[in-house]
Amino acid sequence: MATVYTLMSWLLFFLYWLIIAAITVRILVKRRPVTSAMTWLLIIYILPLVGIIAYVAFGELHLGKRRVDKAHDMWPSVATWLENLRNSKHIFATDNSPVAEPLFQLVEKRQGIAGVKGNRIQLLTTCEDSLKAIVNDINNAQHSIEMVFYIWQPGGLVDGVTEALLNAAKRGVKCRIMVDSAGSWHFFRSDYPEKMRAAGIEFIESLKVNLMRFFLRRMDLRQHRKIVVIDNYISYTGSMNMVDPRYFKQDSGVGEWVDILVRMEGPVSTTLGIVYAFDWEMETGQRVLPPPPDSNIMPFEQANGHTTQIIASGPGFPDELIQQSLMTAMFSARKQLIMTTPYFVPSDDLLHAICTAAMRGVDVSIIMPRQNDSFLVRWASRSFYSELLAAGVKIYQFEDGLLHTKSVLVDGELSLVGSVNLDMRSLWLNFEITVVIDDKSFGSDLTLVQYDYIARSTRLEIEEWEQRPFWNRVVERICYFFSPLL
Repeated sequence: MATVYTLMSWLLFFLYWLIIAAITVRILVKRRPVTSAMTWLLIIYILPLVGIIAYVAFGELHLGKRRVDKAHDMWPSVATWLENLRNSKHIFATDNSPVAEPLFQLVEKRQGIAGVKGNRIQLLTTCEDSLKAIVNDINNAQHSIEMVFYIWQPGGLVDGVTEALLNAAKRGVKCRIMVDSAGSWHFFRSDYPEKMRAAGIEFIESLKVNLMRFFLRRMDLRQHRKIVVIDNYISYTGSMNMVDPRYFKQDSGVGEWVDILVRMEGPVSTTLGIVYAFDWEMETGQRVLPPPPDSNIMPFEQANGHTTQIIASGPGFPDELIQQSLMTAMFSARKQLIMTTPYFVPSDDLLHAICTAAMRGVDVSIIMPRQNDSFLVRWASRSFYSELLAAGVKIYQFEDGLLHTKSVLVDGELSLVGSVNLDMRSLWLNFEITVVIDDKSFGSDLTLVQYDYIARSTRLEIEEWEQRPFWNRVVERICYFFSPLL
């Protein structure tokens, strides 16, 4: 009996060693940032069993076989659609401003489509204005309404959006709604999903959280886009979820969320629609490609009309395009670079690009909330402050709520607005969306918004920062250890 016990013990030890060795080889062979690889190895060696489970669940980007197969099957039809879209030569811009040219070249090369002109774009800076504009456009919709949001939570003005959708469906408008399973769990516990389906709205729970498939699909891979497309002509994107901040996370202790949304009219809505079509087919298997853009470009916008490019990221889209786009924009800056983000945990490459811009004389500012709703991110982000301040970067801590706006403004002319946070999760993991706008008038509007944020912020001085308590530094370093995993 003792011999059998000894033999089983050795077999279990050998199996355990084999699993550790296999995962170690997998981590080392798979191309990833060195800091991320070292973090995973340390977690697995320090917390063996927990580390193995964590790596299998969160260590690699896997959607599940069904979604992966769909992504591969979809690309031929998407490629054909893009090829046909190129025949609409009247919508494509032939030139860009000097500051925007490198970024537009990159995106066109990697996504296969150039920036489009002939758009009218409006920057919405309050929740009330944004939701009222969406309700008005829904009420005037004639053919189709498509939406995807990470968070959809009932309450306040959001209920008005839901009621407008119900009415639109009743009068025959085709409505398709997709919301993330994890981000919108409050919404799924309300009676609105059933009301929507009963009214004829196609309502989908995206990337459904299923503990039974814990090891088959990564649970923290989320649908983080915020998109509205109406009649293939009007569209919205930005940082705002479908929430009324007066009714959202009031017990988190960070104040009301502050967001922006971009309303667009014109052919850019068609390019945004193909992203939505990709996500919808991946989730449902239904292929609903958008029609070609309207041939009638608004006369007053025909000359340039807010030249715009859509950048999509996530599984199935070009790898690392978001990070490459951000770095290209930063390298293009000559005078000023202003960024806003609620969560700041950059990669080493992105951090160096920011610091390098400041070192070569660019006026670089980063606006972040003093407090946010993530303990790990809050402290991990602070571990980067010393390097940023030493390079000459201005850090502003927003005091009037949780600044949730994600924006980059280069030389007052090139604007990037969307769902992308300056953290690892947005850069490499989630389904994200960014709209790039090459236009001085829109840049002026965004400048005013960012300066308003600065006026409601406190600038962090390097002398003050270096005087922080020792225990703060300890917490920062511990949380920084986990930064490649955030």
